[in-house]
Amino acid sequence: MSIEGLTLAGRARIHAALGDPARLAIVDTLVAGDASPGELGAELELPTNLVAHHLKVLEAAGVVARTRSEGDKRRTYVRLRPDAMAAMTTPAPAGAERVVFVCTQNSARSQLAAAIWSRRSRVPALSAGTHPAERVHPRAVKVARRHGLDPAGWRTARLRDVVRRDDLLIAVCDNAYEDLEHETRLHWSIPDPAPADTDAAFETTYAELSDRIDRLVVAVGNG
Repeated sequence: MSIEGLTLAGRARIHAALGDPARLAIVDTLVAGDASPGELGAELELPTNLVAHHLKVLEAAGVVARTRSEGDKRRTYVRLRPDAMAAMTTPAPAGAERVVFVCTQNSARSQLAAAIWSRRSRVPALSAGTHPAERVHPRAVKVARRHGLDPAGWRTARLRDVVRRDDLLIAVCDNAYEDLEHETRLHWSIPDPAPADTDAAFETTYAELSDRIDRLVVAVGNG
């Protein structure tokens, strides 16, 4: 949604919610990736009750939304709402020499993400899995071709065989993120389209990956 698509009242609510330094810091932290309330509290040195209060205000203003982890189902992740991004400008992370997209099986989300990234940036991108499958999901191949990507050379790979210390890792699934120990990492809490196993589910995944990559690629640079 463009800024013209937001009402004045909606934009005012967003800016009012961001009038508190702690809430603005939460939004700054979420620009590049998602985080649990506990992670936000640790990063910003805020007590649990204050994090809960600030998130409630940001949710009411339509700035953030929560999703339940597909891995540890007791955990929730907070994400910025794409439509709210049109009403604000926030800092972004520093550049990277190489980006590695990670999901559990390396069969759909991470493959699509690396391909979309490679079309938008000269910064090299790879994909890998924490527990890679034997093959790429056929519907991921189908949606890639539909959007002009070339999946002919896609192969699954194990993360430890791919990753380097200075890589920027972007986990595009909750299970992979919760398994990672790499220091430089971001998290995008994107639902797995495989259980639904429909073209629509894979199209939704493609659209969300594309939107997030469009936001991040400018910050990381084009190489």
